[in-house]
Amino acid sequence: MKQQSTADLAKVYIKMRNAIKAKEEEIKQIKEELSVVENALHEVCEAEGASSLSTPEGTVIRRTMRNYWTSDWDNMYKTIIDNNAFHLLEKRIHNANMKDFLNENPSLAPPGLQSTTKHVISVRKPTSK
Repeated sequence: MKQQSTADLAKVYIKMRNAIKAKEEEIKQIKEELSVVENALHEVCEAEGASSLSTPEGTVIRRTMRNYWTSDWDNMYKTIIDNNAFHLLEKRIHNANMKDFLNENPSLAPPGLQSTTKHVISVRKPTSK
Protein backbone atom coordinates (compact mmCIF):
# COMPACT_ATOMS: atom_id res chain seq x y z
CA MET A 1 0.00 0.00 0.00
CA LYS A 2 1.30 3.41 -0.99
CA GLN A 3 2.17 5.80 1.82
CA GLN A 4 -0.41 8.59 1.92
CA SER A 5 0.60 12.19 2.42
CA THR A 6 -0.25 14.00 5.60
CA ALA A 7 -2.59 16.25 3.62
CA ASP A 8 -4.43 13.20 2.26
CA LEU A 9 -4.73 11.72 5.74
CA ALA A 10 -6.02 15.03 7.13
CA LYS A 11 -8.58 15.24 4.32
CA VAL A 12 -9.80 11.70 5.00
CA TYR A 13 -9.89 12.38 8.74
CA ILE A 14 -12.08 15.47 8.28
CA LYS A 15 -14.36 13.63 5.83
CA MET A 16 -14.84 10.77 8.29
CA ARG A 17 -15.36 13.14 11.23
CA ASN A 18 -18.02 15.00 9.21
CA ALA A 19 -19.70 11.69 8.36
CA ILE A 20 -19.84 10.82 12.05
CA LYS A 21 -21.33 14.25 12.81
CA ALA A 22 -24.01 13.71 10.15
CA LYS A 23 -24.86 10.31 11.64
CA GLU A 24 -25.03 11.88 15.11
CA GLU A 25 -27.60 14.38 13.80
CA GLU A 26 -29.56 11.52 12.24
CA ILE A 27 -29.42 9.58 15.51
CA LYS A 28 -30.56 12.69 17.41
CA GLN A 29 -33.62 12.94 15.16
CA ILE A 30 -34.41 9.24 15.58
CA LYS A 31 -34.11 9.60 19.38
CA GLU A 32 -36.57 12.52 19.31
CA GLU A 33 -39.03 10.39 17.32
CA LEU A 34 -38.45 7.49 19.70
CA SER A 35 -39.29 9.77 22.61
CA VAL A 36 -42.68 10.55 21.03
CA VAL A 37 -43.42 6.82 20.71
CA GLU A 38 -42.19 6.22 24.26
CA ASN A 39 -44.51 8.93 25.58
CA ALA A 40 -47.44 7.35 23.72
CA LEU A 41 -46.59 3.98 25.33
CA HIS A 42 -46.48 5.65 28.76
CA GLU A 43 -49.96 7.02 28.12
CA VAL A 44 -51.25 3.58 27.09
CA CYS A 45 -49.79 1.95 30.21
CA GLU A 46 -51.22 4.72 32.38
CA ALA A 47 -54.68 4.40 30.80
CA GLU A 48 -54.60 0.61 31.20
CA GLY A 49 -53.17 0.79 34.71
CA ALA A 50 -50.53 -1.69 33.57
CA SER A 51 -46.82 -2.06 34.21
CA SER A 52 -46.47 -4.37 31.22
CA LEU A 53 -48.41 -5.05 28.06
CA SER A 54 -47.81 -8.03 25.84
CA THR A 55 -48.21 -7.51 22.09
CA PRO A 56 -47.36 -9.66 19.07
CA GLU A 57 -44.51 -7.21 18.37
CA GLY A 58 -43.01 -7.30 21.85
CA THR A 59 -43.72 -6.73 25.52
CA VAL A 60 -43.94 -3.14 26.70
CA ILE A 61 -42.60 -2.77 30.23
CA ARG A 62 -43.14 0.38 32.27
CA ARG A 63 -41.01 0.68 35.37
CA THR A 64 -40.15 3.38 37.83
CA MET A 65 -36.61 4.71 37.98
CA ARG A 66 -35.43 7.07 40.66
CA ASN A 67 -32.31 9.24 40.50
CA TYR A 68 -30.80 11.14 43.40
CA TRP A 69 -28.71 14.30 43.54
CA THR A 70 -27.91 16.97 46.08
CA SER A 71 -27.83 20.73 46.11
CA ASP A 72 -25.79 20.72 49.33
CA TRP A 73 -22.55 18.78 48.92
CA ASP A 74 -21.14 19.88 52.28
CA ASN A 75 -24.01 18.21 54.15
CA MET A 76 -23.96 15.23 51.78
CA TYR A 77 -20.26 14.63 52.52
CA LYS A 78 -20.94 15.04 56.25
CA THR A 79 -23.77 12.48 56.11
CA ILE A 80 -21.58 10.05 54.18
CA ILE A 81 -18.65 10.43 56.60
CA ASP A 82 -20.83 10.36 59.75
CA ASN A 83 -22.54 7.16 58.60
CA ASN A 84 -19.51 5.53 56.94
CA ALA A 85 -21.66 5.38 53.79
CA PHE A 86 -18.99 5.72 51.12
CA HIS A 87 -20.88 3.15 49.04
CA LEU A 88 -23.26 6.00 48.15
CA LEU A 89 -20.60 7.47 45.89
CA GLU A 90 -19.57 6.15 42.49
CA LYS A 91 -16.04 4.82 42.23
CA ARG A 92 -14.57 7.25 39.76
CA ILE A 93 -11.80 9.80 39.98
CA HIS A 94 -12.25 13.24 38.44
CA ASN A 95 -9.29 13.28 36.03
CA ALA A 96 -8.68 17.04 35.85
CA ASN A 97 -8.98 17.46 39.62
CA MET A 98 -6.63 14.54 40.30
CA LYS A 99 -4.09 15.96 37.84
CA ASP A 100 -4.25 19.34 39.61
CA PHE A 101 -4.03 17.67 43.05
CA LEU A 102 -0.94 15.66 42.05
CA ASN A 103 0.70 18.73 40.49
CA GLU A 104 0.14 20.63 43.75
CA ASN A 105 1.01 17.63 45.99
CA PRO A 106 3.49 15.42 44.12
CA SER A 107 4.35 13.38 47.22
CA LEU A 108 0.71 12.57 48.09
CA ALA A 109 -0.18 10.05 45.38
CA PRO A 110 -2.58 7.59 47.01
CA PRO A 111 -1.45 3.95 47.08
CA GLY A 112 -3.02 2.02 44.22
CA LEU A 113 -3.48 5.10 42.03
CA GLN A 114 -2.97 4.20 38.39
CA SER A 115 -2.94 6.27 35.24
CA THR A 116 -2.50 5.96 31.54
CA THR A 117 -1.21 8.55 29.15
CA LYS A 118 -1.78 8.58 25.43
CA HIS A 119 -1.33 10.94 22.56
CA VAL A 120 -4.45 11.95 20.69
CA ILE A 121 -4.84 13.41 17.21
CA SER A 122 -7.18 16.17 16.20
CA VAL A 123 -7.38 17.80 12.80
CA ARG A 124 -8.75 21.24 12.10
CA LYS A 125 -10.17 21.97 8.71
CA PRO A 126 -8.39 24.71 6.80
CA THR A 127 -9.64 28.23 7.46
CA SER A 128 -10.12 28.89 3.77
CA LYS A 129 -10.43 26.51 0.91
